[in-house]
Amino acid sequence: MGQQEKVSTSLAGAVSEEISASLTAVDAELDRRYPGDPGTRQPVHTVYVPGNLFDAGTIRSWGDQALAALDEHAPDAATFAGVLGLSDDLAEDVYGRVRAKLEREPIEDLRVDFEDGYGGADEDHDAARAARIITEAYADLSAAPYMGIRMKCMEAAVRDRGIRTTDVFLTGLMENGGLPDGLVLTLPKVTYPEQVTAFVRLLEAFEKAHGLDAGRLGFEIQIETSQSILAADGTAAVARMIDAAEGRATGLHYGTFDYSACLGVSAAYQASDHPAADHAKAIMQVAAAGTGVRVSDGSTNVLPVGSTAHVHEAWKLHYGLTRRALARAYYQGWDMHPGHIPTRYAAVFAFYREGFQAAAKRLSAYANHAGGDVMDEPATAKALSSYLLRGIDCGALDTAEVDALTGLTRADLDRFSAPRRGDLTAQAQ
Repeated sequence: MGQQEKVSTSLAGAVSEEISASLTAVDAELDRRYPGDPGTRQPVHTVYVPGNLFDAGTIRSWGDQALAALDEHAPDAATFAGVLGLSDDLAEDVYGRVRAKLEREPIEDLRVDFEDGYGGADEDHDAARAARIITEAYADLSAAPYMGIRMKCMEAAVRDRGIRTTDVFLTGLMENGGLPDGLVLTLPKVTYPEQVTAFVRLLEAFEKAHGLDAGRLGFEIQIETSQSILAADGTAAVARMIDAAEGRATGLHYGTFDYSACLGVSAAYQASDHPAADHAKAIMQVAAAGTGVRVSDGSTNVLPVGSTAHVHEAWKLHYGLTRRALARAYYQGWDMHPGHIPTRYAAVFAFYREGFQAAAKRLSAYANHAGGDVMDEPATAKALSSYLLRGIDCGALDTAEVDALTGLTRADLDRFSAPRRGDLTAQAQ
């Protein structure tokens, strides 16, 4: 080896030490506010079921109704592909995967609804019953990966009822065996960060009452009012809400119709692709980036029911809205009817199947320093691995085919997908 070239510097080591010392507080703030994605599975949708209608057979019933809709309105892959515009090379694969998903895991995330969708007369009873059913579902492996409730909001008229329902539900879980790992709570119609803080205090009190670890209970924040996007002082209130959650916020969910109505959008034009919706979700996305809080799109209220012609039109609409959301990095949405979940999964599966080979080859080339026709950076490797992991988690991709094409294990993908702070910069050097 040749003699190493001597490198000269002009600054004393003390300069670097002083600069680092001056940024200690900033370093700590970055770690606290922007820990990065948690690396856990994100469901592709959330299904809302009124608390008075939810029962032990709900999940299987939704799957059966979705399969029945396929049997009646798209009994084969060619018909389904023709409705949605799927390419010939994807038709059989996507259709088969959708049917298998509806048999195996029809719902990924279920929220028992005690807010807008609730129509019961005895909320205490229904909340306690929901806790018992959910506990039993996790015990017998019939549960969705994620389950929980949406309580009433923190506004004065319904605040006490929302607090009580939360207490009844969580107490019921504790009495029936404890909090399941897939538990999710959803706080709706948040307008001020102080409402988020109040909910944090409620969860803290519950944790202390039951000797739970501090921070065990997290929650989603529903963005359904204009004030949650732009506060009276001109700041982005949603960013302050994430901070007010004190590390407990797990998601920001866009409420299509409440938000649209709040802005005065006519009912006929209230949709997740309206410019007002795009603006709100863009603000949510930027506010949540790097915080570990995930963003979810809303829903469509056009139901695939009735004649085959109407069902096909509703399916086209839902499929198109879901694909549009995925392209904009909104990897989750709401589904309000069993007829929506065939097209939810079709859109998700097509999205990951279409880009699978290109993403796998690019990530493999990056991991092996093999080069190629695209020069990727560490941040892109993170996006590629996250794409593949999401595809595996929902059933669009098989672990074996990803391993075969990338040469990477699940653990390897996890490392690329959720690097620690500073790793991306270090990899790039």
